[in-house]
Amino acid sequence: MSRLERFSTALRRRWRKLSQVLERRPVELVYGPGYYFTLASGLHDPRRGERVLAFLEQQGLLRESSLHEPHPVTLQLLRRVHDEAYLDALHHRDALTRAVGYGLSDSEHDALLAAQRLMTGGTVLATRLARASRGTAINLGGGFHHAFADRAERFCVFHDIAAAIADQRRQGFAGPILVVDLDLHDGDATRAHFADDASVHTFSIHNLTGTPREAVEATVLELGDGVGDDLYLTTLRRELPPVAERLRPELVFFLAGTDPAEDDKLGDWTITAEAMVERDRFVIDLIGQAEPDRGSLPGRVPLVMALAGGYGSDTWRHTARTVSWLLGGEVLEPPSTESMTLAGYRRLAARLRPSELTGEGPGSSEDWGLTEEDIYGALGGSTRKDRFLNYYSAHGVELALERAGIFDRLRALGYRHPNLAFDLDNASGETLRVYGSRHQRELLMELRVRRDKGTLRGFEMLRVEWLLLQNPRRAFSDRQPRLPGQAHPGLGMLRDVVALLVLVCDRLQLDGLLFVPSHFHTASQSRRVLRFVDPAAEGQFRALDDLLASLPLAAATRAVSEGRVRYRDTGETFRWQPVPMVLPVSDALESAVKGADYEAEAERARQAQRFDL
Repeated sequence: MSRLERFSTALRRRWRKLSQVLERRPVELVYGPGYYFTLASGLHDPRRGERVLAFLEQQGLLRESSLHEPHPVTLQLLRRVHDEAYLDALHHRDALTRAVGYGLSDSEHDALLAAQRLMTGGTVLATRLARASRGTAINLGGGFHHAFADRAERFCVFHDIAAAIADQRRQGFAGPILVVDLDLHDGDATRAHFADDASVHTFSIHNLTGTPREAVEATVLELGDGVGDDLYLTTLRRELPPVAERLRPELVFFLAGTDPAEDDKLGDWTITAEAMVERDRFVIDLIGQAEPDRGSLPGRVPLVMALAGGYGSDTWRHTARTVSWLLGGEVLEPPSTESMTLAGYRRLAARLRPSELTGEGPGSSEDWGLTEEDIYGALGGSTRKDRFLNYYSAHGVELALERAGIFDRLRALGYRHPNLAFDLDNASGETLRVYGSRHQRELLMELRVRRDKGTLRGFEMLRVEWLLLQNPRRAFSDRQPRLPGQAHPGLGMLRDVVALLVLVCDRLQLDGLLFVPSHFHTASQSRRVLRFVDPAAEGQFRALDDLLASLPLAAATRAVSEGRVRYRDTGETFRWQPVPMVLPVSDALESAVKGADYEAEAERARQAQRFDL
């Protein structure tokens, strides 16, 4: 091929890519900070939509003009889709006990109602945006397809899709509507809302059919348990196009649930990440290529997406892949949840001046509010006892926790007045405690740390001597059993606390975070971000993890603590020995514990260790 031919080929490729960008449907995003709420099950990720947005911003795909903040749906609109008696009863917290599976406190009840009203308003807004632009609008929440007209079920209180359709009908839109529900669970309440409405077709592929009510326009496809890629995608490709072709919808809702994915913490299907993206692209392309069967309505069919189900802290990554393709034309692989959490806190830390954390100095842009004493104190040269780690004032720590949303999350759990306390005179380390109220009766967090220069020569690290995160108002359950050393269930904030400690290392110019796990489960929970300082210990843990990988964490840690794990060669009982783990922050420490020599030694140790259960 000549130089001219190569140039012409490259030019044609660039033109095709540019044409694809120019032809791409407009995409609007809807999200509000009020989407955040927590549930005691621990399966729901309250930061799901927030993580997607942070990833898009990190990739340069987020335009401020395309992000819209919703208002809570009005009660007037909710009355069009829900029974009066049901709405009246919602001010009693017992009204949601059946839907959630346990009794809610007043604050949890109020937070759940407020969040779902806001997300429902988000779907209403997304629908208006999609119809106005004749493009795609994504509500980074919503999809409450189990909310019946007269009752809440399975964590769904208000039916946002029904409310959005009612809003459109009220404005005079009378065209046919298609609801494509690819959540793992049956969209039974959606089918019930429109059972007698021939203008709305509900299409659902799911594991088990819920409420088997007949509907004049519905496709109900039950695939059972353990479904894989081939059956799932084949069913979708075979069944959806004929429905769309016959109905000729003028508005489409897509409930892009991520709970069919193989890594979902609740679902039992085995759909790969690649197939999840392929599923979404098939639906979006199908709708994007369709033209409404109305000559007076130009353009393609408006598409509204809602998140629907998805459980576990990594479920956002499936949505992020699809949205990155929609916005940028290619599927981008999102980072780990830990990396995304840390990136978010680093953006927050960039907006916190040192003077706000230390409480000293003018805080000007020139000197950042630091005195010479502050600087040398941060490096270990001062022994002031009124500062945490010789740097942070109590006000500064409280401000950081407020801005990071930690205190808001505690308030959402019912602790209305979180209270911070220092203990800086303990010989084993400096201690920070967070209580649930000013009376300091309910301990929620306890952190004891000190600087460590002796574990790894040439490196100074922040050593975590003790970390406690607990919710005294929750009880253990079959889903969340008691683990060794626990008095109460956890808060579900370990990732956030670790990320904040990394920021402390950043701020104080420390090489990394050092932690000595006292139990197998604490090491296992830390494994995604920490590794053992000694490569031999790292290899031993990998071999142990291989043996116990099929067990739930509680069962695995009991097997270790009860002495049921033995060395295969000698038959001796394996005893857990607490040894240091590290999360590198500096490049130098990163190289020391993640280099080729470290990996080779760790793998040799892994192969050499043989365990039986």
